[in-house]
Amino acid sequence: MPEHQTIEWKESWRDDYLEWICGYANAYGGILYIGKNDNGDVIGLNDRDVKKLLETIPNKITDTMGIVADVNLLYDDDLQYIEIVVDKYPSLISYHGKYFYRSGSTMRTITGKELDKALLKSQSRTWDGMPILKLKVEDLKQEAIKLFKEKAVRRGRLMLEETRVEDTILMENLHLFDEEGYLIRAAMLALFEGVDLL
Repeated sequence: MPEHQTIEWKESWRDDYLEWICGYANAYGGILYIGKNDNGDVIGLNDRDVKKLLETIPNKITDTMGIVADVNLLYDDDLQYIEIVVDKYPSLISYHGKYFYRSGSTMRTITGKELDKALLKSQSRTWDGMPILKLKVEDLKQEAIKLFKEKAVRRGRLMLEETRVEDTILMENLHLFDEEGYLIRAAMLALFEGVDLL
């Protein structure tokens, strides 16, 4: 099996490969083999290295990234080598405060807008679905809420009786709170800027 996006061969272990494990967890998952050369041939690891690596690699992965990877001892005739199986994680994983991503045969660091987008995607959120921690219903302008209700009724998006509730209940009915009870950016957009998000 040749090297590709989800498989990498290394002759010996280096802690730098923790970045690769982080990158696999943030991409599609993958397998890192320790004790194979660039052609994929097993060259083996000595007994002392194997014993140490089977203990230290899982600990380093968990301690630095908070994830678990399968670290398996494999044999090819008398040669021993290690297989590290990394699953794709639903949330973005960091290694020493940096986010890595496996793309093709390279490892990249995710930064800036790309990182913001990846973090939102990993949380299954969009920009307008992010909470605004300090925004409360009472901070919303009553004129904006009144205009919002009028537009919603006029356009047939809400029935008049649906608008005759407390503002907090209206926000709940429109799913403008996140699961922690914070108003999301869509509420601010809809009520401060008059954007119709119904």
